[in-house]
Amino acid sequence: MRRKDREISGRENIEPILQACRTCRLAMIAEGAPYVIPLNFGYTWDDDGLTLYFHSGVKGKKIDALRADPRVCFEMDTEEGVTGEGDLACRYSFAFSSIVGYGSIEFAQNNEEKRRGFDVIMQHQTGRGGWSYTDAALSVAEVFWVRADSFEASRKSLK
Repeated sequence: MRRKDREISGRENIEPILQACRTCRLAMIAEGAPYVIPLNFGYTWDDDGLTLYFHSGVKGKKIDALRADPRVCFEMDTEEGVTGEGDLACRYSFAFSSIVGYGSIEFAQNNEEKRRGFDVIMQHQTGRGGWSYTDAALSVAEVFWVRADSFEASRKSLK
């Protein structure tokens, strides 16, 4: 990270960003070109590291791209507002907290893995558990995750 003054380290400082974010941008290569999409997500952070969970329909550009090349970059951020004052544009900036990382996608192989992934997503998105999913609903859904090979967090504070 170039701006060490903005670097955030330690799980206790990074996890609040994960908790605040509801959308994660997932970047991949589709049809030979960069492709990025916003997705709702859930996450786990355990002894195996940070894992982000996503869901989708079973067909489409995103699924084709991820099956062809599972390597991805991800980004999520919180917006804290414009900073600055006066008449000079270069005195203005934007305050944020963000996480950017890399990894490879893995797809759920059966309905139990799909249910587990949906539970993680729904817990993060709604704050509650106890969901049920029919086999019919799961048959038209893909659940996939990325174990972060690496990631970094940064913050530009309001002044």
